[in-house]
Amino acid sequence: MAHVVLLLVAGGLAGIVGSAGGITSLISYPALLVVGVAALPATVTNSVALVACWPGSALGSQPELRGQGSWLRRWSLLVVAGGAVGAALLLSTPAGVFGRVVPFLVGVGAVALLLQPQLSSWQTRHPLFGNKSLLPSGLFSLSVYNGYFGAGAGVMVLTLLLVTVDQHLPKANALKNMLVGVATAVSAVAFILFGPVSWGSVPPLALGLFAGSTVGPTVARHMPHNLLRILVGLSGLGLAVRLWIGPN
Repeated sequence: MAHVVLLLVAGGLAGIVGSAGGITSLISYPALLVVGVAALPATVTNSVALVACWPGSALGSQPELRGQGSWLRRWSLLVVAGGAVGAALLLSTPAGVFGRVVPFLVGVGAVALLLQPQLSSWQTRHPLFGNKSLLPSGLFSLSVYNGYFGAGAGVMVLTLLLVTVDQHLPKANALKNMLVGVATAVSAVAFILFGPVSWGSVPPLALGLFAGSTVGPTVARHMPHNLLRILVGLSGLGLAVRLWIGPN
């Protein structure tokens, strides 16, 4: 019962943080380790439970998502392909094979988010590169990463969308939640079929994630955008350092 309560609370906090633009796995993944789930099953179980954030954040982001259906459908196919590739990599390669690359990816994403105003200004002066190359290649690559490991993927996708699609943080965050949700759902299907899911941990964690993710978009909507961007960027740097010191 103590483990159930811990996962519910951790899921709720993680759902709020993640759907507001932060790093969901910064809370949910360590919670699984605390209740005794081993590293690889924790990664898989975390990905399966995180699917609950998709409908939760959709409910909380209705104002920002209004009129975005065609745009989301357009890019979802690319995200689906990337998520499938990432899940296949996780299930077919030795655990930790990319362990030393992940901190750099998260760190780069966090620094890019902190520098987002400057990057957006540069992109405005070079729209051809941003619109026709950076968005599709970035979305596919980050979806592969999200399917493989996922921690910090939301920060990197948010940065990408702020630079290439919309500089309004609540809207970019809502679009990020939907795209990351697609990639997570694809990888979760593969993990359910072939992965070592710790099923006893999924319901309480998923329930907490769903509840928290309905609240996070409201936080993003009302918090000063520069403050939220800086807090998310700094949390990303903290995660990068933690993963570098000891990913598991």
